[in-house]
Amino acid sequence: MKPALWALPVALFVAMPVVAQDGPPPPPEPQTVEVVLETTKGDIVLAIETERAPITAANFLRYVDEGRLDGTVFYRAMKLDWGEQPNGLIQAGTQNNPKLTLPPIAHEPSTVTGVKHIAGAISMARYAPGTASGDFSILLRELSSMDAKPDGKDEEERAGYAAFGHVVKGMDVVFAIHAAPIDPEKGSGWMKGQMLADPVRIVDARRVASKP
Repeated sequence: MKPALWALPVALFVAMPVVAQDGPPPPPEPQTVEVVLETTKGDIVLAIETERAPITAANFLRYVDEGRLDGTVFYRAMKLDWGEQPNGLIQAGTQNNPKLTLPPIAHEPSTVTGVKHIAGAISMARYAPGTASGDFSILLRELSSMDAKPDGKDEEERAGYAAFGHVVKGMDVVFAIHAAPIDPEKGSGWMKGQMLADPVRIVDARRVASKP
């Protein structure tokens, strides 16, 4: 007895091998270079975004490679009273020391690099856009207000700050520096009351050796 015609396609379908449909491969991780800041409160390891923020990353790595950050200090702890506590940032660098500070670099906004001000981000300190040189901040929490905003009301908002990496190890050290005592008389203008009574020294800043 012949099988019913409607059964034939079903049998053929069941017998056919199933071929997996692979999607496109995931994009490669952006290239980074790890740097360790050995401080008197412990080590902070940073992933520097050499691919996405090439100008800012190259500038920071030059300071590291030439020993310009060795002996400098974390001198500022900005405390914010909103969001998850503690909140704010810490700041370190050459503090315009003419023997250590290199010429300013071009500004790389987050809208160009895609590097955002997430918790643990490292970002260049500056005055006007294009004045960043040898000082940087590390964020305790996400501060999207520091990202570039193309529709911002003024140049500052439109430019934002230049984030160029993030902490991969040592956030406990970042929090410890932020919690250090403040000298209420140190600093001037809007930075008064944000300066550490005993700045935390960067003993050594160096690249982390690549794994073989």
